[in-house]
Amino acid sequence: MTQPAPGSERYIGIMSGTSMDGADAVLVDFSGARPEVLAAASEPFPEALRAAYGALQQPGEDEIHREALAANALAEVYAACVATLLREAGVPAASVAAIGAHGQTIRHRPGLYDGIGYTRQSQHPARLAELAGIDVVADFRSRDVAAGGQGAPLVPALHHALFGTNTETRVAGNIGGISNISILPASGAVSGFDCGPGNALLDYWIHRHRGLPFDSNGDWAASGRVDDALLARCLADPYFSAPPPKSTGRDLFHPGWLDSQLQAFGHLAPEDVQATLAALTAEAIARDVRTHAHDARRLVVCGGGARNAFVMARLAQALPGVAIETSEHYGVPVSQVEAIAFAWLARQCALRLPGNVPAVTGAAGPRVLGAIYPR
Repeated sequence: MTQPAPGSERYIGIMSGTSMDGADAVLVDFSGARPEVLAAASEPFPEALRAAYGALQQPGEDEIHREALAANALAEVYAACVATLLREAGVPAASVAAIGAHGQTIRHRPGLYDGIGYTRQSQHPARLAELAGIDVVADFRSRDVAAGGQGAPLVPALHHALFGTNTETRVAGNIGGISNISILPASGAVSGFDCGPGNALLDYWIHRHRGLPFDSNGDWAASGRVDDALLARCLADPYFSAPPPKSTGRDLFHPGWLDSQLQAFGHLAPEDVQATLAALTAEAIARDVRTHAHDARRLVVCGGGARNAFVMARLAQALPGVAIETSEHYGVPVSQVEAIAFAWLARQCALRLPGNVPAVTGAAGPRVLGAIYPR
């Protein structure tokens, strides 16, 4: 077998997030002072795979078998994305040191409420290594959880490298299925945590009522009216007031949670619920910025939510005096940031360097994250 180029600084990162709409991949060169994206590719999830992972978010019959089949199918989606990426970049697989593949989170119970500490990201990294012909690094969260941490978020260190400065406090906000922030003070003492739902409930609601996968540009939300009483009820969930470190996912913010909030609001039009959910995403982030980064001058937004004009407008309204920008202002497309992070985490693992920030996750100390599956 041909070995990767000695000392290769090219890594691939693949991310398929809580929204479960597909995989985003980047080929990153880490040889310079700052990560350079050489190519990017996306691969949508087949509807059957999206449905399978949607069902696996909650307990059900024959879960082990269904998860194994979904993991096999996910490896094929990831492998197709890698093949497209290499073709676009015009480079051979042998020139890539490793793939960092996050997998699809189906359970995340880091012990915030009940002391149960575990996290499960479904995928088949050995199959991906076989299909792609490249070493794969996977299972990034579990070592941090084993060390008493939340296992998330894992991107603040990269956020600091991409968006931080020694002249002012900035906040990087990722709005994927779940939203999270990284607080980037001028001192370099990075912190961060999950804020709450990002796109997950918005996507669920518009799919339920209009059959669409997401609310393009937030146009449907913009057609509705924010219901302040429903917004207040949602924000009363204990998660929002819990102190960091904390992380969350579909284990908490799932359709059943939303239905329980709506019990006393059956009169609301669906578009008003959508507007309120968008306001919830924005207000949860804004509250955390006001509370934990009161001196922030800029909020740099990435993830799919950065394309939701309604959410972005609500952020600007809730954070007067804070410049609201997207990562594209810094030369990084909004869909690429988390994929770059998993390329970086793969490199950290390959070099046996810590990938977590204990101040963010609450782990007992720095840990090397990930398990390596040689090709």
